[in-house]
Amino acid sequence: MNTMTLWHITAWGFAALAAAALLVGFSKTAVSGANTVSLAVFAAVLPARASTGVLLPILIAGDVLAVLTYRRHAHWPTLWRLFPAVAAGVVAGTLFLVWADDAVVRTSIGAILLLMAAVTVWRRRAADARPDPESVTTRAGRVRARSYGVLGGFTTMVANAGGPVMSLYLLSAGFRKLGFLGTSAFFFLIVNVSKVPFSVGLGLIDGRSLLLDAALVLFVVPGAFLGKWAVTRINQRLFERLVIAATVVGGLQLLLR
Repeated sequence: MNTMTLWHITAWGFAALAAAALLVGFSKTAVSGANTVSLAVFAAVLPARASTGVLLPILIAGDVLAVLTYRRHAHWPTLWRLFPAVAAGVVAGTLFLVWADDAVVRTSIGAILLLMAAVTVWRRRAADARPDPESVTTRAGRVRARSYGVLGGFTTMVANAGGPVMSLYLLSAGFRKLGFLGTSAFFFLIVNVSKVPFSVGLGLIDGRSLLLDAALVLFVVPGAFLGKWAVTRINQRLFERLVIAATVVGGLQLLLR
């Protein structure tokens, strides 16, 4: 019995998952948060709850490649400021997954995708309207960091969708492209690895999911190299518009499914 038969996936379904895995690699080295499209694809092809466990090792593979590419540009004080709040969000997300069935998870993923699309639009407009980033050393800045951290931890545990939340925070903190990519690379590698025991305990990662991961992880590598090549050439504004549109379509598809 092959992996496709084990998961009852058609050839078109596997092709969609492979393309989504390639996009994971691309997003990790070019446009952080673009893998919300991959989330929608995985949740559409696979059972929504199981899709989060299958996608997690794929994301970790992309995180490793991103860390190897941008490791010199990480800003560790920002990471240490975020981790306690993110841990609280991951625990809250784990408790939610204990309670939620597949239908609730699918609806939640769809709603989160639409929320993240709205956050991304607001982030871009706010960045355009504000010439100088807000201070993150003030009390308001610390509260904002904790708020984003909890929401990021919850969304990344429930739906692997913390990218737009963290993108908003890092951009508002004044990070340029390489610092943004280096800091987010280490952030998501550490957070995603920390989620593995929770996902195993919930039964989201098992032998069956790892077999599918083994077939898909090879597509992450060319995506990462493509992202590294494109990061200085891509028209990011146009790409973000396409990502937002695809995310909205994916979220609506999950909500109406």
